Amino acid sequence: MERRIFTPEHQLFRQSFRTFLEREAAPHYLRWEEEGIVPRSLWEKAGATGFLSMGVSEDDGGSGVDDYRYNAIVVEELSTAHFSGIGFPVHTDIVIPYIAHLGTPEQRARWLPRLAGGTAVGSIAMTEPGAGSDLAGIRTNARREGDTYILNGQKTFISNGINCDIAVVVVKTDPSKGHHGVSLLVVERGMEGFTRGRNLEKLGMHAQDTAELFFSDVRVPATNLLGKEGYGFAYLMHELPQERMTIAVGSMSAAEAAFEWTVKYCHERSAFGKRIGDFQNTRFVLAELKTELTIGRVFMDRCIEDHVAGKLSAEEASMAKLWITELHTRVVDRCLQLHGGYGYMHEYPIGRAYLDARVQTIYGGTSEIMKEIIGRSLFK
Repeated sequence: MERRIFTPEHQLFRQSFRTFLEREAAPHYLRWEEEGIVPRSLWEKAGATGFLSMGVSEDDGGSGVDDYRYNAIVVEELSTAHFSGIGFPVHTDIVIPYIAHLGTPEQRARWLPRLAGGTAVGSIAMTEPGAGSDLAGIRTNARREGDTYILNGQKTFISNGINCDIAVVVVKTDPSKGHHGVSLLVVERGMEGFTRGRNLEKLGMHAQDTAELFFSDVRVPATNLLGKEGYGFAYLMHELPQERMTIAVGSMSAAEAAFEWTVKYCHERSAFGKRIGDFQNTRFVLAELKTELTIGRVFMDRCIEDHVAGKLSAEEASMAKLWITELHTRVVDRCLQLHGGYGYMHEYPIGRAYLDARVQTIYGGTSEIMKEIIGRSLFK
């Protein structure tokens, strides 16, 4: 089915980014999976080529392009190539908007040129050992003392956590106020008392550095407060829909890629004297998947269009995240089955895709939380 949401300029950008990945990532990616991290040099190369600056104005050192379709292209190409560990989407689609939308002119001038240029890597630190989807349950706290905050606490499962230079940290500045006591502080590499734990060993997405972050009496200048104190939860609710959209965009393209690998495999692999694709069961499974993927693509592209137009609601973003990520896990599971024993081998991309897919229904808000958001909207 023809996609109609992209202009010729978008397609030129897609080809440029695809060429960048073929040249700079493809020859090295399996080694990065073994090492558990993507080198910072890739970020610098991507920044120098303009692939990290979407949403950053020219005055702030960016491209001046504020069109989510370009962000979606980056996510789609990473997912299609199965480069799940390259954390550009976290950096560009999640971290940069907080600073671009909430930052003072001084803050934007200090951080955005480095983020857009890839000389600094961004992360967002929400999850804690005892608080995941329930952000009101976080315990990391920051106490104001004059012109600084004294920050203490711990975060975990932080994407780009080892590489990050700039971390947007969700903290409690007034624990007595619940949601209204949450604020956002920017913590920078090198601040005394800010340390990283180990690079966590995950089921999948092995090239994505995912770390624990520790804060022990970190003195964070009050000038590193994003927005207003106590408004952090509202800011999160405003920005989380784009995070969920980005996850859904990646899941959609990853599922489509897994399907295409499987169709190719079913053309090439034989059993009992005929191609696997000649068995009725194979054709029926692939027919079902193709139909679901087509429905998902139409819905996904409509959500992208609405997001670009500023019309996508939090509930609709949650629907996209819920349905597309669940579709993703179903598709890779059934595609792996059609690969038989070879699907279970790490050298086949479908096996790695199966492992990478499992987290999609968890991070950015679990499927259960997405259902709660959608369900609550029905009873306002």
